[in-house]
Amino acid sequence: MRSCAGLALLCALLPWLLRAAAPGRPAQPLPRRDPRDPARGADFDRVYSGVVSLSTENIYSFNYTSQPGQVNAVRVYVNSSSENLNYPILVVVRQQKGVLSWQVPLLFQGLYQRTYNYQEVSRTLCPSEATNETGPLEQLVFVDVASMAPLGAQYKLLVTKIKHFQLQTNVAFHFTASPSQPQCPVYDLDHNVEFNGVYQSMTKKAAITLQKKDFPGEQFFVVFVIKPEDYACGGSFFIQEKENQTWNLQRTKNLKVTIVPSVKGSVYVQSILLSSLIFFSFYLGCLLIAFVHYIRFQRKSIDGSFGSSDGSENMAASHPIAAGTPEGSNYGAIEESSSSPGRQMSSSDGGQTCQSDTDSSVEESDFDTMPDIESDKNVIRTKMFLYLSDLSRKDRRIVSKKYKIYFWNIITIAVFYALPVIQLVITYQTVANVTGNQDICYYNFLCAHPLGVLSAFNNILSNLGHVLLGFLFLLIVLRRDILHRRALEAKDIFAMEYGIPKHFGVFYAMGIALMMEGVLSACYHVCPNYSNFQFDTSFMYMIAGLCMLKLYQTRHPDINASAYAAYASFAAVITLTVLGVVFGKNDLWFWVIFSAIHILVSLALSTQIYYMGRFKIDGSDTDLGIFRRAAMVFYTDFVHQCSRPLYMDRMVLLIVGNLVNWSFALFGLVYRPRDFASYILGIFICNLLLYLAFYIIMKLRSSEKLLPIPLFCIVATALMWAASLYFFFQNLSSWEGTPAESREKNRECILLDFFDDHDVWHFLSATALFFSFLVLLTLDDDLDVVRRDQIPVF
Repeated sequence: MRSCAGLALLCALLPWLLRAAAPGRPAQPLPRRDPRDPARGADFDRVYSGVVSLSTENIYSFNYTSQPGQVNAVRVYVNSSSENLNYPILVVVRQQKGVLSWQVPLLFQGLYQRTYNYQEVSRTLCPSEATNETGPLEQLVFVDVASMAPLGAQYKLLVTKIKHFQLQTNVAFHFTASPSQPQCPVYDLDHNVEFNGVYQSMTKKAAITLQKKDFPGEQFFVVFVIKPEDYACGGSFFIQEKENQTWNLQRTKNLKVTIVPSVKGSVYVQSILLSSLIFFSFYLGCLLIAFVHYIRFQRKSIDGSFGSSDGSENMAASHPIAAGTPEGSNYGAIEESSSSPGRQMSSSDGGQTCQSDTDSSVEESDFDTMPDIESDKNVIRTKMFLYLSDLSRKDRRIVSKKYKIYFWNIITIAVFYALPVIQLVITYQTVANVTGNQDICYYNFLCAHPLGVLSAFNNILSNLGHVLLGFLFLLIVLRRDILHRRALEAKDIFAMEYGIPKHFGVFYAMGIALMMEGVLSACYHVCPNYSNFQFDTSFMYMIAGLCMLKLYQTRHPDINASAYAAYASFAAVITLTVLGVVFGKNDLWFWVIFSAIHILVSLALSTQIYYMGRFKIDGSDTDLGIFRRAAMVFYTDFVHQCSRPLYMDRMVLLIVGNLVNWSFALFGLVYRPRDFASYILGIFICNLLLYLAFYIIMKLRSSEKLLPIPLFCIVATALMWAASLYFFFQNLSSWEGTPAESREKNRECILLDFFDDHDVWHFLSATALFFSFLVLLTLDDDLDVVRRDQIPVF
């Protein structure tokens, strides 16, 4: 049970809106009261005491004059010492255009049929407003107090005029409310406050943005109602049976309400233009770089200096791995002349490698016809020191066609995934708009700027960067793809035998994934809640996974995972994430199973990476034979080697990687984090960063260079991710708790009075992902003049 001097336990519903009452007829003099009329004249601000019973009923009449331009509201207080629920005091208030009634003690229904009785009740009457056309209005209010109690019931009555009923702009108004004493008129009890208008729950703070189109009369009522229990706002569901439930008589909440103008339309225009200009400036920068490269290429072509040297002499002399290879350590290797297809090809070869990628008849079976192909793979991939030529033996057209499947598959996934998502979020937004229930969506209400039917347009606009930068990355990849195709058609020796083999299918898939991340993140922010969190996180997993696959594919083009296996793995991760969100909060059994799966998958992937995909368990390995073979491999590679593993660099990477993943598994098992989706995303990101760091370190260790563009992209990526993660962890809302608990985290806008911290996260993360993709695209540009049989594999 949460408590803060008896205040933090309480919940208020803030606010819901009604049009002001229509003006009445012109003021008429009140008729003289008949002496036989049981109603008796009464005065405001005077306490009346009495007793009512089955045979006694008291009626009080109050009158006042309402002047044009003024809104006079009346509040009725009734108190009774009687606790007999069978014979409560009945209060009926009659006005010119309405009747309001309640009973004392006032009964509230709680959770699990619990009831709460309040002996002091006060209500505000809906005022009638005079206008210049009607002139002053004479208002008459009758208060009827009655009871069916045979022995009578005592009561006290007080009727007052509210002095500060109209709220002024930018002026804070302080007041107190309780479950039996709500503030403001009509539909102001816990069981009927949700019948009309816009409403939301709160504990400490809340905000609602109003649009003029919803209130043609430009007037609305603000209603504050205190919940009798805490469960609606995140409190305890249970109360001890012996606990005295009369404590709720002191359930009061001190409130402050302020009406402030919303942002002007010019702020919307400025925010849209600035967001667009920022990201279109990236297009301008890329065009400038492309133009500079074009000029340099033309100059080199004129000078005839391009491609005059392949740099093989310098590479061989400075290569630490090749230079340090001990004699006799190339057990199982074949001669370089047979393992390096780059040396077998030439510009005059006229072989199959010079054909176009568009040949749709190319199939892998047309080329893998050697009867000993599997044996050949085993011999090559188990060499102690591998070079790129050893792992790029397949026909280029076959491998390119294989990687293009990544692109076409992700487009199919995006279409089938996005259509129901868009339909669902439109339904969510429609329900929220029609019902007025703002507890459906978890916005940052202190910085939620509506536009049309959208409640938080700023959260949607801030995802523009993902779409624009994703499309820009596709254009950059397309340009490189076209230039590479032209080089192949011209039989350029550098395109065929030098540098990293160019396969762009995964890059295209990464660009589509970045764009879809923006689209689905925007869909999520239409109405963020527990039911649609996986909309954008799914593509976050895919982006991280595709980056790792592309980084591995760079120097292992022949043995990378197929698109079908990769996307199937992503589907399994997403399914596991949904199960974790549903069952991972309190169920220990789920975390035990997940941690075991996490560790086993890490070991299995480590084994495949360490042996370059050549560690297999065939049908002959049954029962204990599998474990016997694994033990033999362990003995051969570790115990027998004694001093060092056979593949030291790979072993170091895999040991560190396994330690990181086992730490994640242990952390999850011990602490069981509530945000399971972010926990899984953290695993992906850490593994990606670890692999990228290893790749860059090994690249530098092999005396390879970092050209200015990839070096700039690496620095920009680090800076952008550091800044974006700062804003990501601000936690402006959270669907893990109740809507009221989420509003405690809401904050004001920080950029242009339009964007909040999470919007800045969208801007910076889109930029960080774009630079990350450029790192992968340009990281090995320095190898374009190095033969593939001299590029090490790590």
